[in-house]
Amino acid sequence: MDCTPAVYEHAAYLIGHSPWEVSRDAELTYQSHAAAYCRYHHSPVVVSIDIYNLEGEAYGARVAQPQGNGIPAILEPLCRSVDELAGLPTFDPRSAGRIPMILEVARRLADEFPEADVRIPMAGPMSIASNLLGIEPLLMDIVTRPEAAAGALMHLVEGQLRFARAVADAGLDVAFFESAAAPPLLSPKMFRDVELPALKAIMEQTAQIVGRPVPCVMGGNTEPILDALLETGTGYLINPIETDQEAFMRKVWDRTEVRVRVNASPRIMAQGSHDELRAEVERIAAISAGRENTCFGTSALPYETPPENVDLVKELCRCL
Repeated sequence: MDCTPAVYEHAAYLIGHSPWEVSRDAELTYQSHAAAYCRYHHSPVVVSIDIYNLEGEAYGARVAQPQGNGIPAILEPLCRSVDELAGLPTFDPRSAGRIPMILEVARRLADEFPEADVRIPMAGPMSIASNLLGIEPLLMDIVTRPEAAAGALMHLVEGQLRFARAVADAGLDVAFFESAAAPPLLSPKMFRDVELPALKAIMEQTAQIVGRPVPCVMGGNTEPILDALLETGTGYLINPIETDQEAFMRKVWDRTEVRVRVNASPRIMAQGSHDELRAEVERIAAISAGRENTCFGTSALPYETPPENVDLVKELCRCL
């Protein structure tokens, strides 16, 4: 069974720096992801530390420096309503925020490791909006003004398509991340009515830009919205630890054109004993047994995850 570690802030740990230090420095970003790939040979290699902040920063929001080894985050909203969100000018990915730096680092990694699947993280519309407006005001507008909220999310599509074109022009590929849209934050009906039109537009048009279906990485309780996610045309989904993983697999069992990464518990990955790690691998193997195009996923590795835990899990997966 293939094992796919999800390495973001954990890459900083491998070179002895904080996520903040690495996220602001091109050379450290390169060194951290190069070290992670040399250690784990994972696929894909997603080039970022704080994967949900790139677009918010490109629109003008400020990423706050956390204490210690915390994950950088946008703490102060840029907008006060979905109306202001819908009026934001589209950013230029060639010059906005850290996007040019991330493209440069990703290109360098792709040149150094031509066999690696190097990808740029792109956030879905709900994740961008929650960073720019704040999750509580956004959810309030979705409940009270669903049409205006849906329009604001659709407004973000063009910026993401410009971003995708810049990625393709650099000879790279993308992966979408959209965990802010999953239940219980949105009900399945709200997801379909408000979020899905914009997410589907972004993913379908990005697939045309890069020439292939693109991954849609969404944590949370996604089993109730799985049919809607499949409507985006994605070729890669995660089966999150937060959902009913067995029910998820039953729903997607015959859709073998879609690769499914079945995620392990991040607590077990970071803190589990050898017996707990073995049991987690066996649990996921049992859920996945007999379905093609399935792999073991670590969930996003916490910063301080012992690399030896990842090594053990990869070895256990190889023996299955």
